[in-house]
Amino acid sequence: MDLFTSSWSALRTAVAELADEDFARPSGCTGWLVRDLVCHLVIDAQDVLITLATPASAEPTRSAATYWNVVETPTGDDPLDALTVRLAAAYEEPRLLKFHLDDVGSAAGRAAGLADPTARVETQDQVLTAGDYLSAYVLEWTLHHLDLVAHLPDAAAPPAEALAGARALLERIVGEEFPPSFGDEDALLVGTGRRAPTAAETTALGGLAARLPFALG
Repeated sequence: MDLFTSSWSALRTAVAELADEDFARPSGCTGWLVRDLVCHLVIDAQDVLITLATPASAEPTRSAATYWNVVETPTGDDPLDALTVRLAAAYEEPRLLKFHLDDVGSAAGRAAGLADPTARVETQDQVLTAGDYLSAYVLEWTLHHLDLVAHLPDAAAPPAEALAGARALLERIVGEEFPPSFGDEDALLVGTGRRAPTAAETTALGGLAARLPFALG
């Protein structure tokens, strides 16, 4: 729960500190500008609010790790991705997008802080404890924070504890551990295909290199 709060707060702060011109720069998400990614974060925040307000009585069917599926590497051609681009363009001014993320994002953060981690919630026809659901989102926030700053060298990076927590969760999801020589950020970037491994990293990965990347959905 603490990692959810710290990773989400850091990501929202990074967005709030962006200059207007930064919204037109590319992000680390294929086919998306920074403004498109920020619009996606608004939708994510809405999903958090909806899920935390959707109690379930059934036994959990997913955990923080099994919430995620390894999927085909995104190409940017998905209809939902295209819809996000159109929605982002409709904001016209970056300040409006910033305001919406701050408004909905703050509410999602408050709801998470008030949630009982043992309570069961439902999303996408699956049941999780609120604690597991919010833990799953640490990976979402941290990867998208890396996407946000991918081409913004002066922007603040994700907090170290979020990077470590996201790496640990990714390793649980894929059932593999990245070599100790990989820093947490590199493990996340290379592991999810956000950048290609160097020759030295490929050697260190050994047989794991053939399984990369692990795109999550």
